Amino acid sequence: MGKTKTQFVGGEPTDKNKLKKKEKPAKVHLAGQKGGERVKIIEAPDLPKAEPHSAESIARGERKARVRGKKYLEAKAKVDRNRLYPTKEAINLVKETSISSFDATVELHLLIKKEGATFTLTLPHSTGKAKKVEVANDETIKKLEKGKIDFDVLLATPEMMPKLVAHARLLGPRGLMPNPKNGTLIKTAKDAEKFNSAKMVLKTEKGAPVIHTVVGKVSMKELELAENVEAVLEAVNKKQIVKAYLTSTMGPSVKLAIS
Repeated sequence: MGKTKTQFVGGEPTDKNKLKKKEKPAKVHLAGQKGGERVKIIEAPDLPKAEPHSAESIARGERKARVRGKKYLEAKAKVDRNRLYPTKEAINLVKETSISSFDATVELHLLIKKEGATFTLTLPHSTGKAKKVEVANDETIKKLEKGKIDFDVLLATPEMMPKLVAHARLLGPRGLMPNPKNGTLIKTAKDAEKFNSAKMVLKTEKGAPVIHTVVGKVSMKELELAENVEAVLEAVNKKQIVKAYLTSTMGPSVKLAIS
């Protein structure tokens, strides 16, 4: 009597002694099967199916919840999420809940009523970060051709502007394209000495009425931070602001009362 091979196929388990002729399964060809060998049919176990993502969850862009550390959770517990804090109180809370080991940056995030807006202002106090100012020249053009930007402010004379126009797509979204409104278009290279680096340009994000900016460091005095915050709010126009948040690097955000 020939040998018996076992083959897994879908379907219900079948007893060969109880099979009727019309119930016999279709023949299955096995590679390497020798003459006289028979195929015994048994039930294949059902494999677990992966749970598909729903169209709704994909549309919402849902992700796994971010796991926060103990220090952050303790700091967050000090902030009332449903309360709008006056500026000075918000600054003190941001200082208190800063959990970084370094001198953290204090950030101001705004949601305004319209997108595509640009604002120019000068902060009354330094944000603690020295800005690198560069006067456009042929070396600047070579860097831009490689997509390299290693400056915070770009100044240019009228003679250099035609060369910079070719790189408007690189400079424009970053607010680095020289123009008369923010004082970055100068008559001569010597005028760069008169440029005030404290002047800044705020722009909403592309496709969203949101503004992110830095107003100082946690180590700064409360009054200095408050005056910087107020300068930004006034430049944007408080009536145009829907929501405002203050936060430090790695710290929880604090809702700001706009008055």
